Formats: sequence, C-alpha cells, structure tokens
Amino acid sequence: MSTAIVEALETAKIVPVIAISEPEEALHICEALQAGGLSVAEITFRTPAAREGLRLAVKAYPDFLIGAGTVTQKEELDIAVDAGANFAVAPGLNPVILEYAASRDFPFIPGVCTPSDIEHGLQLGLTMLKYFPAEAAGGLKMLNAMYAPYAHRGVRFMPTGGVSLSNLNEYLSHPAVAAIGGTWIVAKNLVEEKNWKEITRLTREAVETAVSV
Repeated sequence: MSTAIVEALETAKIVPVIAISEPEEALHICEALQAGGLSVAEITFRTPAAREGLRLAVKAYPDFLIGAGTVTQKEELDIAVDAGANFAVAPGLNPVILEYAASRDFPFIPGVCTPSDIEHGLQLGLTMLKYFPAEAAGGLKMLNAMYAPYAHRGVRFMPTGGVSLSNLNEYLSHPAVAAIGGTWIVAKNLVEEKNWKEITRLTREAVETAVSV
C-alpha cells in the first residue's frame, strides 16, 4: 500500500461504502458526498452496476479518492484497475487476489479479524488492513487485543462493519486506525429514494463529528 494512499485515507478519516443499482447513481452520490465535505468513496462490487458506476465516477470526479470494494475475483480487480480506481478493498484475505494485485502494482486492503489474518497480511508485505466485520468481531476491545502484538510492525486498520456516527470517534481515536468505512452515510434506502440531500446532510454530520479527532 503506497504511503500516499494511506495518508489520503488518514486525511479523509471516513470512507463511505456504497452499493448502487444503476451506474448513474455513483455520480449523484459523489456529488452529494462532495457537498458534505468528503472526496472519497468505496464503490462495491455487490451489484452488476458497480463496473460502469466505478468508471463513470472516476472520470467525472478525478480529484476523488475512489476505491473498489468487495473485490474477490481477479476480473473485478482488472475492472477496478482499468477504470482508474485508486485502491481496492476486500472483506477477507485471499492470497491469490493479493498476489494478483501485487503483480498489477495495485494498492489492496484485505479484510482481517484474527491475529492469524494479520500475520498472513504482514507476511505478504501488507500493513494497511480492513478490520471486518468490526463490531461483530468484538469492536474496539478486539482491536486493542489484536493490535498490541503487532504495533511495532506498523500495522494500520480501516474498521468497517457496525461503525456509525455513535462510535465513529471512538474508532478514529485509536492509534491503529487510519480511517473507518461505513455504510450509514449512503444507506440503501436513501439511494433507492434518490435522497441525495440526506446523504449530503449525513456526510456533513460525520465530517463535523470527526473534526475533533
């Protein structure tokens, strides 16, 4: 993972995790996020619309830090790279995908939730990891326990899964956390309702909450 990407994530602090049903929704969402003070988004490969949505967003918002999420296949990684995404994220740690990402010199953040996962990631030369599913796996208590033996290795985390406005600052205050990923800002119902104004409001609320950290 390049230092520039990690620093950009640290600056943003919050990475909205997005699932779209129509490619054009990615454009409206990026516009809403930008209006609320964020220029970062993770467009997940949970729907067929992700491929085109990712391409449209990268082209229309060149100043955004755009990640491809839920990348679990080589084909999806190829799509992300070809679309011009800045990085990719996965829910788990798949050595085959990670080696392929390395062969394409593409920043990749795999998901981990055990010490064994962390050691596997470190063995592959990775220090930026997604802690997932954060709250279900034990939240900050688990993160503290896992981080302690590896702090000297410079490992950093992006907790995702159960992170919300209510615990946002608790996670961001942790020395191991570079940024958090969250779905609450771009909730599925808001996208379905095309309620871009509410997405902007939630974005601004999250950004203002995180300012003190």
